[in-house]
Amino acid sequence: MNELSEREIEIVELVAQGLTNQEIAHSLTISKRTVDNHVSNIFTKTGAKNRVALLNWALDHGKICRDGFNCCSLEGRD
Repeated sequence: MNELSEREIEIVELVAQGLTNQEIAHSLTISKRTVDNHVSNIFTKTGAKNRVALLNWALDHGKICRDGFNCCSLEGRD
């Protein structure tokens, strides 16, 4: 598996917040097509088939935290 880029992790975090690709594009001031490409690359790199599987992968690999779960592993990430 290839490592996710910082931008890809940023997009995973926005997906975890429930944003659509269009909303992510607006938030990051990039085109929806660019977001679509990032999401496709993220699915390929993680083996996820959909957004739910991606969020499960992200939780399992400490890329996001949810309701206090995994948050301590992210504190020193920056």
